[in-house]
Amino acid sequence: MERLQKFLARTGMASRRHSEEIIAQGRVRVNGKTVAVQGLKIDPFKDRIEVDGKPVGRPEKKIYIVLNKPPGYVTTVQDPRGRRKVTDLLKNIKQRVYPVGRLDYDTEGLLLLTNDGDLAYAMTHPSHEIPKTYLARVRGVPAGCKLKDLAGGVVLDDGPTAPAKVRLLGEKGDDGLLEITIHEGRNRQVRRMCEHIGHPVLALRRVSVGPLTIGGLKPGEYRILGFKEVSRLKKAAKVSDYQD
Repeated sequence: MERLQKFLARTGMASRRHSEEIIAQGRVRVNGKTVAVQGLKIDPFKDRIEVDGKPVGRPEKKIYIVLNKPPGYVTTVQDPRGRRKVTDLLKNIKQRVYPVGRLDYDTEGLLLLTNDGDLAYAMTHPSHEIPKTYLARVRGVPAGCKLKDLAGGVVLDDGPTAPAKVRLLGEKGDDGLLEITIHEGRNRQVRRMCEHIGHPVLALRRVSVGPLTIGGLKPGEYRILGFKEVSRLKKAAKVSDYQD
């Protein structure tokens, strides 16, 4: 027996969080009965599971992909505006994969995609504090006191940010190049943090997430993670310790 949302995530239907939303919307039926509450336990071998009236198949083989996202792509699997999606860059990948977290349309860099709903959920769970490192080219060169403000946390419209690691890597003309490591996942957080101190971001690239780095991947390129990399990633995300 296992929880319905975990089963849906294992099949690659959606991430666990998105699976919970699908259930809450009344789109899931178990043995012909609509389910709209969380936590229902099912038997994957006996129960008939349907989403939007279509039967859900057996879980897919897990796959983990690191992509160097170029600017000009959205990190969703569907876009009502018809913009290019990061999944459009994946070729000959049979499994349905989903981005873990998001990168802004104009932001580039490391993006993890997988059909492992448990890992995706754990990677984005606030309590696990997975570090994410960005290189940001900002307008002007921030003074030391402003860098200290960033590192200590600034107050945004959705509340104060957690402490971050911030350092000035150098200057490029009149602009500054910052390395910023955060473990939160708020919308456009790095851009808003830099704007808060008066140095808006001109270009932003994510170079690492937990133990994963962008390596030598060029924009638009991707690679499938090996066993050891997946193991390190799961350890960082505390997947084995995660409780339903």
